[in-house]
Amino acid sequence: MASRIEQIIEEIEEYIDGCKFQALSSTKIVVNKEELEEMLRELRMKTPDEIKRYQKIISNKDAILADAQQKADQIIADAQTKADRIVSESEVMQKALEQSNRLIEQTNQQAQEIVDNATNDSNNIRMSAIAYTDEMLDNLEKIMAHTLDTAGTRYTNFINSIQSCYDIVTKNRRELSPQVAPSVSYTKTADDPVSDEEPDAGKEEAKE
Repeated sequence: MASRIEQIIEEIEEYIDGCKFQALSSTKIVVNKEELEEMLRELRMKTPDEIKRYQKIISNKDAILADAQQKADQIIADAQTKADRIVSESEVMQKALEQSNRLIEQTNQQAQEIVDNATNDSNNIRMSAIAYTDEMLDNLEKIMAHTLDTAGTRYTNFINSIQSCYDIVTKNRRELSPQVAPSVSYTKTADDPVSDEEPDAGKEEAKE
């Protein structure tokens, strides 16, 4: 059964595949910012829960060993009680002692096998949980890296498009009124911070 993080990653991939391409472009797509941010927000919220769940699986190792040790101790105690009873009830003390020693040896061996098997099982669970968690985080890291690269490219393309429109408007104004200097001379660079007001400012100049 897939974890919620895997499901969210698949939803993000399906969402990206389902986005429409921008006009006159076969590589740029139009995304709904709120929908994408909501999926990424849920991904960030679910990641700690998934990691805690696998940490809990790893922590069960001590419980498995403790339970195995308790069973082993109980087997040894029962065997010792049975051996004591054999010795006390047997008329042939030597034979009873030999039987009790063999019984104790067998039960000690059985108890050790239970502890060894429990140790192997718990180690296997721990390694599987660590491997799965690492794979999950690796997928998450790739998704986030891809998202950052895509967002950076789209931002740069948007700024270049705005700059091109701004240059055209400025050129047209100069051609209409060569004696009038442009009111604003500004070149946007990819290093400038994002501002929701700047594209509107460009539109106001275009209207003038």
